[in-house]
Amino acid sequence: MSATPADRSPESTLAFLREGYRYVSSRCERYGSDVFTARLLLERTICLRGRPAAELFYDTGRFRRAGAMPKRGQRTLTGQGGVQGLDDAAHTARKSMFLSLMTPGAVRLLGQLFADEWRARIPVWEADGPVVLYDEVARMLMRAVCAWAGVPLAEPEVARRTAQMHAMIESPATIGPRYWRGRLGRRAAERWIADLVDRARVGTLPAPEGSALRAVAEHRDEQGRLLPRRIAAVELLNLLRPTVAVDRYVVFAALALHDHPAWRDRVRGDDDATEWFVQEVRRYYPFFPVAAARVRQSFDWQGHHFPRGRRVLLDLYGTNHHPDVWPEPERFRPERFTGWRDDPYGFVPQGGGDHLGGHRCAGEWITIELMKQAVTLLTTAMRYEVPPQDLALDLSRMPTLPPSGFLVENVRRTD
Repeated sequence: MSATPADRSPESTLAFLREGYRYVSSRCERYGSDVFTARLLLERTICLRGRPAAELFYDTGRFRRAGAMPKRGQRTLTGQGGVQGLDDAAHTARKSMFLSLMTPGAVRLLGQLFADEWRARIPVWEADGPVVLYDEVARMLMRAVCAWAGVPLAEPEVARRTAQMHAMIESPATIGPRYWRGRLGRRAAERWIADLVDRARVGTLPAPEGSALRAVAEHRDEQGRLLPRRIAAVELLNLLRPTVAVDRYVVFAALALHDHPAWRDRVRGDDDATEWFVQEVRRYYPFFPVAAARVRQSFDWQGHHFPRGRRVLLDLYGTNHHPDVWPEPERFRPERFTGWRDDPYGFVPQGGGDHLGGHRCAGEWITIELMKQAVTLLTTAMRYEVPPQDLALDLSRMPTLPPSGFLVENVRRTD
């Protein structure tokens, strides 16, 4: 049995927060191993990266999700009692509800709603000065996903509800005011959605057939019980919040078009090139940093011991940049996806493994569709200029974003 490298620090949480997306990979490179241990949040933790590690991590016979996500993440990002923390039959029953909403037609409809929102905003951008794309896209996504989900959202509410989604997304890996904004944002959003679920259940709020609101309100667990109102709110937010979070991927796509202008022409009118471009954006740019699980029963793997109950983190960003899987991983090269077939363990921007039986994000198809719509709109529906601004990505910040939010100006319609 080989010894698993151990980070020498008695407590590495501050180092993790300070180094962000680079924390796991930097130590893997330092120790010459894709497995090491560290003390994080006062608990001994095994950190992994790479394709073999991802295939291991998504083995539901060896790992469970219950109790894996730190409480601060549940209280901000995911909510408590949601599908991310379930296992076995309970997870399958809940996940099937989400997947039932991800039909090709439903995914296309959400993409079209987003595109319609975008086109409606172009005349406003033409009249305005510089526009912060991140802010605009977030509100468009909020309007679109609420319309798609059957969630009523009056225009005066859009900015407030979008801010609540952002507070949840930006807070789990922080301390101080950003963390508490996430806590407050989640509480307010859960109260809002729980009230809508109650009204849908008693019939005072119409919940359209096939809508997410109706699916969540009527969903029964593996024992035939309706979800408690708070859990139902958590799960409906697990559709709304990740959809709004696609605003970061849209900004990254705009940044990639700016940094690699030759791809503007390549993607224009070419569905295959748009697909390659979107997938490379998902691989190259930082989104989720890590995923967490706990060991079900003690086992050994490749000379490393995994004790029962031990928390394990899989480095998603590091796996998507692992040189054993991705040649020249720090170069943006969409053509690498030419002829590519889905690899659920080597390409894990939104988790890996199987969508139903595992913990891969059910909204992955939505993400790809929304990104494709955005790339098409950026390259065919409008012209714009990118003024001087700070577009650097700080990988110590999780999640990260260009400080400017990506400013565009002199917008003009082209179709």
